[in-house]
Amino acid sequence: MKVHIFIPCFMDQLYPQTAFNMVKVLEKAGCDVYYNREQTCCGQPAYNAGFRDESKAVCSKFIKDFENAEYIVAPSASCIGFVRNYYHTMFDNSSQHNNVLKLAENCYEFSEFMVKVLKITNFGAILEGKATYHDSCAGLRECRIKQEPRELLSKVKGLELLEMNDVETCCGFGGTFAVKFESISIAMADQKVNNALATGAKYIISTDVSCLMHIDGYIKNKGYDLTTMHIADVLASGWEY
Repeated sequence: MKVHIFIPCFMDQLYPQTAFNMVKVLEKAGCDVYYNREQTCCGQPAYNAGFRDESKAVCSKFIKDFENAEYIVAPSASCIGFVRNYYHTMFDNSSQHNNVLKLAENCYEFSEFMVKVLKITNFGAILEGKATYHDSCAGLRECRIKQEPRELLSKVKGLELLEMNDVETCCGFGGTFAVKFESISIAMADQKVNNALATGAKYIISTDVSCLMHIDGYIKNKGYDLTTMHIADVLASGWEY
């Protein structure tokens, strides 16, 4: 199976190892992984900031970059959710309309691709300790991902998964929301982190590094003993590549 991967902007710049770990897991699953070096952004940052025309130009490039891909997998529910739920609106009644519909059908967040398409949940990963899972807004509400990451984490040897209170509540990042409404954003991160700490977990895991980046910033500021991990990093733990 040939899989085209899309790497989000901030992961490319700040968390490249997570992208490499996704490739590591996909290849262990038997996938032929392809990375188009011409890829840039899905267009979401510009769209959310109100620059719709500029966003559409970036989205057009995304469509062209992945026009022949049968499967497009990204370690970000945020990017996948944007392609699935907003592209068709931007390109409605245009020559790109049918291409956009097909593209949306071929896009998958990493954990849902593992479970729904490959139907593989055990990769021989090993990670000792207690962990809690954070449902990102994009993963839960835009991609409707709930059980898939939990199913994958339940197969990780040595990992005890504990549910925190208000698990479906936003962490407070929300892209530019964290900048425009800093005090509210910090308060939401405080609630999320304290709910995670209350479980006794050593790790807080999610499908979105944007959430984890926000949460980790708060954790480090307070000096708490809690480690953030993307699910790809967890599944790549404990075995040789």
